[in-house]
Amino acid sequence: MKFSLGQSAPRVEDQRFLKGGGRYTDDINLSGQAYAYMLRSPHAHARIRSIDVAAARAAPGVLAVYTGADVAADGLGDMPCLAAKIAPLKRPDGSPIFVPPRPALVRDKVAFVGDYVAFVVAESHALARDAAERIMVDYEPLPLNVLTAKAVGEDAPAVWEDCPDNICFRMELGDKRAVEEAFQAAKHVTRLELPMPRVAINPMEPRAALGAHDPFEDRYTLYSGNQFPHDIRNWMSEAVLGIPESRLRIVSPDMGGSFGLRANIFPELPLVLWAAKKLTRPVKWTNERSDGILDEQARDMIMAVELALDDSGRFLGLRVRCQANMGAYLANFGPLPAFGNLGGVAGVYLTPAIHGEVLGVFTNTSPTGPYRGAGRPEATSAIEQTIDLAARQLGIDRVELRRRNIIPIDAMPFQTGLTYNYDCGEFEANMDQALAMADADGFEGRRAASRSDGKLRGFGLANAVEQAAGMFDEAGEIRFDRQGHATILMGTHSHGQGHETVFRQLLSEKLGLDFDEMRYVQGDTDLIGYGHGTGGSRVAGLGGGALLGAAEKIIDKGRRIAAHALEAPEVDIEFTEGHFTVAGTDRSLSLREVAAMAFEPAMLPPGMDSGLQGFATFKGPAPTFPNACHISEVEIDPETGVVRILRYLAVDDVGTVMNPMLLKGQLHGGIVQGAGQILGEQILWDENGQVLSGSFMDYTMPRADDVPFFEIETNSVPSPRNPLGIKGAGEAGTVGAVACLTSAILDALAPLGISELEMPATPERIWRAIRDVRGPDT
Repeated sequence: MKFSLGQSAPRVEDQRFLKGGGRYTDDINLSGQAYAYMLRSPHAHARIRSIDVAAARAAPGVLAVYTGADVAADGLGDMPCLAAKIAPLKRPDGSPIFVPPRPALVRDKVAFVGDYVAFVVAESHALARDAAERIMVDYEPLPLNVLTAKAVGEDAPAVWEDCPDNICFRMELGDKRAVEEAFQAAKHVTRLELPMPRVAINPMEPRAALGAHDPFEDRYTLYSGNQFPHDIRNWMSEAVLGIPESRLRIVSPDMGGSFGLRANIFPELPLVLWAAKKLTRPVKWTNERSDGILDEQARDMIMAVELALDDSGRFLGLRVRCQANMGAYLANFGPLPAFGNLGGVAGVYLTPAIHGEVLGVFTNTSPTGPYRGAGRPEATSAIEQTIDLAARQLGIDRVELRRRNIIPIDAMPFQTGLTYNYDCGEFEANMDQALAMADADGFEGRRAASRSDGKLRGFGLANAVEQAAGMFDEAGEIRFDRQGHATILMGTHSHGQGHETVFRQLLSEKLGLDFDEMRYVQGDTDLIGYGHGTGGSRVAGLGGGALLGAAEKIIDKGRRIAAHALEAPEVDIEFTEGHFTVAGTDRSLSLREVAAMAFEPAMLPPGMDSGLQGFATFKGPAPTFPNACHISEVEIDPETGVVRILRYLAVDDVGTVMNPMLLKGQLHGGIVQGAGQILGEQILWDENGQVLSGSFMDYTMPRADDVPFFEIETNSVPSPRNPLGIKGAGEAGTVGAVACLTSAILDALAPLGISELEMPATPERIWRAIRDVRGPDT
């Protein structure tokens, strides 16, 4: 069975997943393992006067009860924040970003509901949990704040004494003076405040960790699903455990989703390793869903947007101010979503001058971190909602307003007014194709039909562009055996994307291998020599580029072996469809035959090493920029406020499409996550900092019957920034969906005079907005 790139090869990994063969962290068990339970804080902000663990330690089956004092005594380091190191972040007074210490277990105070207080290890999970209930903690409640809008000011309680103003960092991007001049010259200014709700990160599989320690090698092994196995090993060994990387092995097995969550070093990771060494037996910890919702969340920022236009509707300047909630601590990539993708506010438009200001603030809430899109959906929503509002204020058709300002093809590559430099794209063609698919000209007739049924119908439009495949390089390796079968070893990590399939497709096309002649390995730092991982839509472009480079090395060595065996000049050896052939003849050797020769030293050219393997790394010269046009139609029942998505379509430019079926799967999932954020997902607290939406009884996840069948088409413009021409697709669906569905809902409500609505657009929120404009008796 062979498939090349561009074909919809069925997912190889589904053969085991659908038959119960998936191997997740909690499926792994080691001989003699113990079980751990985490005691968490019930307070959002409190001083710990004392902790009494005597009764817990005396409970049946308990092996140990650890507190912050034990962690400090053994010298475990604090959880790291990579984002604070990769960007020159400073506070308003010029001092460095404030990074609060986050030990594996707190010692003096708790800073959010769910903070890590004690770690109980017992013979079973049930016994550990029962023992945790016997721990007596004397808390002294402290003043608190959980709201982004109230994090800064004279009345805002300080989360940390050493940071009394709650300002973590302040960053400015762009040309402030040019923007000021643009606004002075403007004939119209549109202003919009855009609060983005906090959401929970809810992969299907809860987090889990299993730690083991070999006393003879003094070496640790951590089994835990994560997105960046080699990087997690690096960060944790150095910053937390204080050991060389070589003394820590990380095995990341199958994962049931991640979406940014498992890019973090959570306290349980070093704790299971530390406890395993102290107890001389493996220790397993598995999270519970209600605790998982508390652990790390995302979004939660307030954006103030101003767009300056001239009298013909041309964009002159854009100003964006963002106040982003970091939570109580800084997650590993915590600050990054607030500024790392702010360049997306430029959109697909010619706006010459843009300035952004980001203020990161602390509150008594769980840390925030990357979640599918990681700042991209926020940036796209900011510009697209502002354009819609400007069009209404100016009386210009919103499609026409976009056309007047869209970046033309002949402007590529294009330096935006902020940070992004677009490699290529046909933005107006995407929009035209999507409008034709949607029968945009017939929408007003459909709106009238809905109106006659007592419903409000809206048409949503969003042009999206995002940054992808940035930051680190990536690695790929191919090892052949004597029979000509290949093992693919990747530094990336699949957690639902289909890597096992698309990388087989790449080598099937490049090397002429059948799918069943290839084996795929990922996630084990002992087996894979180098790599980073998965995130930021980087795998296909960077990982694919690396694997392509490894394949080229296989071909180069194979060509030399074939030339030696066929007694022909190396330049005369051609490689096509898995065979090395002397040009112009029928003299040929298959790759299988060459692989067998590679293990026979007598058959190799003088000085050549035995074996057939190739390893390569790849880093693009700059990020790529996937882009799309999303269109949706919604219908609102004004009597109940219920929103129904009637239709959803998108035209995406992801560069070269490796597998159309898998691409659609990625886009479908991303769109649904965007829909969840707009229709109902939100973390809410009471005045004491207690999470009110801490379970699936209260936290509204999207369901299958909330969305229609999606219509996806592509307008692929290959990127010049990697050898495969790939731009990326993992986050594209969410980036467009958040803005597009907001646009549709506001368009449905616009005839009533409602131009702004805080998201999520829950039935109650919509019903109250309609009631406010119509009056209570309507």
